[in-house]
Amino acid sequence: MAAAPVDGSLPRAPAPSAAVLVPVKAFVDAKQRLAETLGVEARRTLAQAMAETVLRAAQPLPVTVVCDHDEVRTWAEARGAEVLWTPGLGLNGAVAAGVAHLARHGFDRAVVAHADLPLADELAWLVDGDGVTLVPDRHGDGTNVACVPSRSGFTFAYGPGSLRAHRAEAARLGLVQRLVADVRLGWDVDLPADLEVPAELDPPAYLTTPVGCA
Repeated sequence: MAAAPVDGSLPRAPAPSAAVLVPVKAFVDAKQRLAETLGVEARRTLAQAMAETVLRAAQPLPVTVVCDHDEVRTWAEARGAEVLWTPGLGLNGAVAAGVAHLARHGFDRAVVAHADLPLADELAWLVDGDGVTLVPDRHGDGTNVACVPSRSGFTFAYGPGSLRAHRAEAARLGLVQRLVADVRLGWDVDLPADLEVPAELDPPAYLTTPVGCA
């Protein structure tokens, strides 16, 4: 029998194996709704910088990037991420393929994190607990991060109202839900106003320093 820890607490069971899945759109095509504020090259630079932030936040968990663009594949592989090529599947199809891929490779849980989270600093804590963990965007409409059991058959429904759809899906599957309103993970970038991160949230330099304009 294993000895109890010196603090008298019960030994913790090993954490389930988990990996982070990051869908990444072609950098050159990303963030079209910022066109009135940022030019093409500035949007490309911003998209790549945010994706790198998310990959760093995934450590120490392994990362798989789902994509269908050569530049993204080269970028991801150079940063030590596995790449799953998902041409023509769209966001929901690519994420579903990625989660199935992780399940086949022995990962019990998949943390799906969008690539446009400039304040992301840690993702590993999301794998604690059972069932489904959802982190909404700060408007309470979208789903910025979702941790799901990889073999649960969870159907993703990204787009407007995805948070409600994902909560309904968890209920359909009978999975315990944990909803976490995390300020940093809840901040994504879609519109020009999203670039104006309050100073108290310590935004990265690539948001506080202009990178170009239209």
